[in-house]
Formats: sequence, C-alpha cells, structure tokens
Amino acid sequence: MRNQGLGSWPERRSRMTPSAIAITTADRSVSYMQLHDRVVRAAEVLRQKGIRRGDRIAYLGPNHPAYLELLFAAGRVGAVFVPLNARLTAVEIDYVLDDSGARLLIHTTDFDALVADIADRRMLRVDGPGGYEELLAAASFAEIDEPVGLDDVCLIMYTSGSTGRPKGAMLTHGNLTWNCVNVIIESDIAADEVALITAPLFHAAALGMVCLPTLLKGGRVMLLEKFDPATVLDLIERERVTWMFGVPTMFDALAEHERWTDADLSSLRILLCGGAPVPHDTIRRYLDRGLSFLQGYGMTETAPGALLLDRAHAESKLGSAGVPSFFTDVRVVDAEGHPVAPHVRGEVVVSGPNVMRGYWGQPEATAAVLRDGWFHSGDIAIVDDDGYVYLVDRSRDVIISGGENIYPAEVEQALCRHAAVASCAVIGVPDQRWGQVGKAVVVPVHGAAVTERELLDFARGRLASYKVPQHIVFVDELPTTGSGKIHKTVVREMYGQP
Repeated sequence: MRNQGLGSWPERRSRMTPSAIAITTADRSVSYMQLHDRVVRAAEVLRQKGIRRGDRIAYLGPNHPAYLELLFAAGRVGAVFVPLNARLTAVEIDYVLDDSGARLLIHTTDFDALVADIADRRMLRVDGPGGYEELLAAASFAEIDEPVGLDDVCLIMYTSGSTGRPKGAMLTHGNLTWNCVNVIIESDIAADEVALITAPLFHAAALGMVCLPTLLKGGRVMLLEKFDPATVLDLIERERVTWMFGVPTMFDALAEHERWTDADLSSLRILLCGGAPVPHDTIRRYLDRGLSFLQGYGMTETAPGALLLDRAHAESKLGSAGVPSFFTDVRVVDAEGHPVAPHVRGEVVVSGPNVMRGYWGQPEATAAVLRDGWFHSGDIAIVDDDGYVYLVDRSRDVIISGGENIYPAEVEQALCRHAAVASCAVIGVPDQRWGQVGKAVVVPVHGAAVTERELLDFARGRLASYKVPQHIVFVDELPTTGSGKIHKTVVREMYGQP
C-alpha cells in the first residue's frame, strides 16, 4: 500500500507545482520541491535516530519550518508526531512526554534551559552543532515508502485536562485530510493563497484550519514565531496576504494599532476567527474596513472544525457558531441522544471522518465521549429555526482566555498541592483584554498562613502562565451540593466578578 498520509503531500505537490513557494519565514523561502527534498532527508534523520513505525516524536518550539518538515517526515516513516505547547512548564512537558512515550524530543534553542530540567530524554536541537539542520544537510535522499493509511494515527495533540490530567487526542491522517477538505470547500481556498500563520502551530486551529489546507491546495504559508500587530500589518501590505487566522484578542490588537486606519488591507480575502465568540464591536471595526469574518466552532478532537458561520451571516446570525461543516454532522441532543427542538438546550455531538480515533492510553475517557459513532463535546447549545447553532454553556466549566482553553480541575489540583491550601474552586471571570481569566476561591488549611503572591508563585512553577489565575480570594468555606461536592454554580454566583 502506498503512503496515503500527510507524509506524501510534499512529494505530490512538488510534482504539480515544484517552483511554487510553500513556506516563508523572516529569513528564507522554501519551494515545494525544496520542501519535498527536506522532508525526505528529515525522514532519513529520524530513521538514523532509531525512529520506526508507531514511535512517537515530540516537537517543542515556536512556529518554524522544522515543525512542518518533521510532521511530514514522521508521516513518511509511519511515526506519530506530538506537538508540545510552548507555554507549558517543564513539569507539564515531562508529563506529556511520559504519557505519550515519546522516543525523541526535538526542540529549538529557545528552550534549552527549560528542557535541561527534563532528565533522561533523547533530544535533538533544531540548530547548533550536531543538530537537526546539520544532520539534514548530511542525510541521503533515500525515498522511504512506509505503508500508511488514512486510519493510522498521524499526531497526538494534547488538550488541557478537564479532570486534571491532559489527554492526548489521536488524530489520524484521515482526520486531518478530511478537515482540510472541509476548509477548502467552505472557505473557497485558492492555489494562490498567501496564508499568514500568527497563532501557534501546536494549536489545532492554526495547523488544521489554515496551514495544512493552504499547503494541500498549493498556496504559500508565512510563519511568524509570535504575534505582533505592527509586524502583521507590515506583512499584509508587503506580502499581499490573502488570509489569516486569529483569536478575537489578536484581531482587536490589530484594530487598536495606530496604523490600522491607513494600512493597506486590500489583499485580504478571508479572516478566520476562532477560540471564542467574536464581539460585535470587533465585527463592526472590520466591516468598516470592508472586511468580514468567518467564525466557527471546533475542538482538538474534531481536527478541529465542526461548525462554520460564513461571512454573509456574520451580523444577521451574530453570536452563532454556524452550521455543520460540509463532511461533518453536528447535532444538539437531549440526554437520550435525540435531537432537541429549536431553541431547546442540548449537548453538541459531532460525527464525521474528522473526529478523532480516541484519547491516547485512556480507553475509559475515550468510551465516555465516543458513543454510537458520535463525539460528545460536553458543550451545551440551542439551534434556531434556520438550523444555526448557538453555544450557551460549557458543561465542562472550561475557561477561554485569549483563545486558550483552561480547565479548572487542572488548576485546582496544582493549587491544592500547596501545604496551606485545604480546598479551592477555580472559575472564569470577565476580562476586558482576554475575554476571561481564572479566579481561584481558596480555603486555607486551618491555622495556616498563605498570601496571594505566595500562592501565585507556587502556581507559576507548576502551570503554564496562561493557566495561572489572575485573581485569588481567600474564604472560610466553599458552598457544596447535597452530596458534598463543591457547588460551582453557587461559587460563580458569589465570586463571579473580577
């Protein structure tokens, strides 16, 4: 069987459009022919490092061509790619490496100090003596045709843990390919797209909704290591960027920049916004410039698209997440799994070829969400008379801060490791800049003394910075249900202000 996975994409594109530019960074451009050459050599480097079919390789770093080269190279040898969130602490990274059983960690020099605290790992730096680039230059061009099917796992993407431990969503080559097909159909992606990737590729949206569909279509992706409004406006003008993805806070930052009024944005055809609902004020600022948004709803487990709201309905269906993607089915169902009537609350469930295979090494967690061919999101929604879906609640209590998902259970477990904390509840509170931030309501151990600063410093050593609560309040007790569990609804009612 020929390799049907992502590993074959650069080869096929190099035959169709060999001289077209595939990837651009601040200091170089790579054509599809050059990308194919580098991917083949990267696969040989992985083989030299002992990586074989089914092995996991982890990548830690900002947006960089090596991320994509190694993703495709892993597909060529039948390995599984594990992108790491670059904002995690050493403790969190170590957990993901242990859980995935990664045999190799590849990282950029930015993370030398961080990974120095992670012992007994096989590592490879992207740059420097003996690093990836040096090995790539010395590797032979040896075509590897490892049989890979659409049902084989391509990457494991970790989500924050709703139960306190991150879970690795197993996304197959087919999941990613079908999601790309959805995007290409719905967003009318063309072969001359110039896609600006400002959000990190370790998130499913930047990878699956913009980067991979553009490469599959034969367009050009521009990789930025970090988001900067001035740089983004410069690149849109100079490179004639046609589309980009961002979370609402990114688009707000662009609109608030001093150059916003005079910037030449005429090349932009598509603005894709996700991670959180787009505020009406943001929509109006872009409409005033002749631009509008594609908005949607998805999750890592759906690779990630599920619903899409087109530009034509950005205002008329304000607040909606849209309608199901082309090759994806979405329902809003009651407790028995039956579709609810319009305007009645129910759970969002998703079915389709883009839905994950399951959670890595967690059969019980997988069985809890994948039932009868449907992924149960835990999100609560209503459907209007026209079939548009509106998210109204998140039964998992997830906090969305600047497009990042924060699961309270994970933060609560970290805070409760402090000797002076008896119990705590973490909730989301409104924030003008980030949409939401975390607030911890803490019950200290009787007789113990702990300050807000001490507890925040403790949390920073165990959690990525965006997960650390912005607010802490100390109380004598937390409200509980009849069964003795912390009553989160009452906590939100009592302490839900910043």
